[in-house]
Amino acid sequence: MTVDSALSLPYAITGLATLIGRVITIDEWATAAKIPARAGGLMSGELVERVLGIAGKSWDPHTFADLGRIAEVGREALLSADLEPRDIDTMIVVTCSPYEIMLDQDAFRMARELQLPDDVVPIQIGAGCAGLARAAALAARLNSRNALIVTYNAPSRITGDLEGGVNPIYLHNDTHPLGKSLWASAGIFSDGAAALVLSRQEETPGLVLYSRDSQSFGEEPGFTDPLIHHFGGGSRHPYGTPKAAELACYGMNGPAVKRYYTEGMMLNHAALNAALPGYVDRVRRIYTHQASPALVQTFAKLAGLPAGKAPTNAKRFGNLVSASTAKMLHDDVYAGDVTNGDLICVSVVGSGPERGAYVLPLQVVKVVEPAGGQD
Repeated sequence: MTVDSALSLPYAITGLATLIGRVITIDEWATAAKIPARAGGLMSGELVERVLGIAGKSWDPHTFADLGRIAEVGREALLSADLEPRDIDTMIVVTCSPYEIMLDQDAFRMARELQLPDDVVPIQIGAGCAGLARAAALAARLNSRNALIVTYNAPSRITGDLEGGVNPIYLHNDTHPLGKSLWASAGIFSDGAAALVLSRQEETPGLVLYSRDSQSFGEEPGFTDPLIHHFGGGSRHPYGTPKAAELACYGMNGPAVKRYYTEGMMLNHAALNAALPGYVDRVRRIYTHQASPALVQTFAKLAGLPAGKAPTNAKRFGNLVSASTAKMLHDDVYAGDVTNGDLICVSVVGSGPERGAYVLPLQVVKVVEPAGGQD
C-alpha cells in the first residue's frame, strides 16, 4: 500500500454541531492588537487585511474560556445524531490548544462531562489543521458503531488577551526564531469548535487517505519542516526555565506553509481521483482547509474546480484550524445546500506536516443550528 492508497471508511456522518466565537472585523482586531509596523507606528486594519487576506475573525476568549463550552458542542452533535452517550463506543478529541496539557486530561474531562461509558477509551490527538483527516484515518482502523469526534482550538486564549488584544509575547519576541512574524499567528488563526458523529454503514462506505510525507513528498524527498514551530514548554525547554515562554509561541514558516499547502492539496486531489475517478463531479461539495483565501483560491484554480464546488470561509472568519471544514459543512447543511444522501469530500493539510482527505455520505438525523458567530 502506498502512502496515498485509500482505505475504506465504513461510516456516514449522522450528527454535526459547530461553534465559533464573536466575529469581529480585522480593523477591530488590529486596533486592539496594536501590531508594530516595520516602518514605525502601528499596522492598520487595511494593512493587516492586505497581508493576511482576511476581513474578519472569530475571536472570543470569553466564550472559549473553558472546556465545558466545548463539551456542549459534543452534546449537540449527539442530539443531531439522535444518540445517547451510551451509544458512543469511540471518542476522538482533536486540538492543538488543549485546556490542560497533562495526560490527555481534555479527553478524560470531555468523556466525563458527556457521561460516556467508562469503557470508552479516550483518544486525544494533538493536531492542527489536518486533525480531522488524521481522526478519520484512525476511525477507518477501528471497529466502532458510533464514533464521536470533537475538535476545537482557542487561539484567542493563547495568542490574545482578555481585552481583545494580543499577548505581548507575540508582538515583541527576539528569542523565537520566527519572532518577527509571530503576530501573524494571532492574526490568521481563529477560535472554532466542531463535533461530528460517524455511524457505521457497511453498504456504501466512504474512503479516507492520509500521509505524513516524511519519507517522500510526491516525487520529491520527504518534507521535514513542521510548518508551525512551538519550541517551548516541553522537556527540551520546560516552563519556568529561561526563554521557555518566548519559545512557547506558535510561529508559522510562511514559505513552507505555502509550498506544502499547494503541493499537498494537489497530491490529495490526484489521490482522490485515483481512488474515486471523477470524484469532483460525484461529491456535492469539496471542503478544503481554509489556510488563507489566497491559498484556497490557488488550489481551486490548479485543480480546475467548478465555481461553487469548494466554498471558502477564511476571509470572513480567518483560519478556524481543524474546525474550518466542519463549519462550512454545517452551514451548508443548515441552509439546505447539502442534504442527506449527498457525498461530501474534505481535503486538508496541516502542521506535522500531514495531509489527508475523506469522502463520506451525509445522513444527519436532526439538523441543529450552528452556534456563535454574532457580530
